Amino acid sequence: MRTEGRIEGRTGRTRGRGSTVIAAGGVAVLVAVTGCTVQPVGADDADGKHRSPVRIEIPHTPSETATPSTAPAPKTPSAPVLWTRGDSGPGVRELQARLRQIDWLFDGPTGSYDDLTEDAVKGFQGKRGLPRTGRVDTTTWRRLLGMTHRPGKWELYLMGGQPAAAPDPRCMTGRVLCISKTSRTLRWMIDGRTLSTMAVRFGSSYTPTREGVFQVYWKSRHHVSTLYDSPMPYAMFFSGGQAVHYSYDFAARGYSGGSHGCVNVRDEAAVSALFSAVRTGDKVVVSW
Repeated sequence: MRTEGRIEGRTGRTRGRGSTVIAAGGVAVLVAVTGCTVQPVGADDADGKHRSPVRIEIPHTPSETATPSTAPAPKTPSAPVLWTRGDSGPGVRELQARLRQIDWLFDGPTGSYDDLTEDAVKGFQGKRGLPRTGRVDTTTWRRLLGMTHRPGKWELYLMGGQPAAAPDPRCMTGRVLCISKTSRTLRWMIDGRTLSTMAVRFGSSYTPTREGVFQVYWKSRHHVSTLYDSPMPYAMFFSGGQAVHYSYDFAARGYSGGSHGCVNVRDEAAVSALFSAVRTGDKVVVSW
């Protein structure tokens, strides 16, 4: 009986040691797998608080649902610029004509993008909530197109600058004031060579400028019309009371107005030089 008891006791103790070994092995595996930290049973921290026998520390993995850092929004590319100050050409002339239609520009069109055109573009842009750059980009141009109509020829050349028509055959010899109603221009020609060209304006349908071949019969530098009491500087008379002369109204309003039959010139410097060059007896040709 005692022998059996000792044997059973040893066996029981053996079982107990075996269980302990197995438990310890399990903990070791858990530590290896999870990176746990094993503390002795009943161990207290430095603050005196009782802690769990086993503390498992799981490595931190960033959450897939975490809010990503906010990246700066890409800048919206600016619209391409079509024209800016210093440019010139037919596109600028059309721009100026359209700005005139809606009263943002009162000079020109000249075909040259100057400071007045830049100021007009800035005003148009600011009124419509666009950046006031003074440059015409595609966005500004589309807005302007939607508010205006396509300008006609004499809107584009309201203040002159149009190309001259080919000279009439009767202008090809001698000293000639060659005047075209088609292109509204005057060529000063000597023996078929053009020395200067300028824009001109004619009479209305009620007081038309006569057509044909004439001669300059009188020059009057500071002439004033006795019929209309209006100044006619640099007057070169060629048919009755009709003359080529400088016109303040043409200089101010362009082709919006008309003469009483005379050939008006708006460029004072050009007509002054012409007046000095032309002689009494020189030929005048007025044609379509």
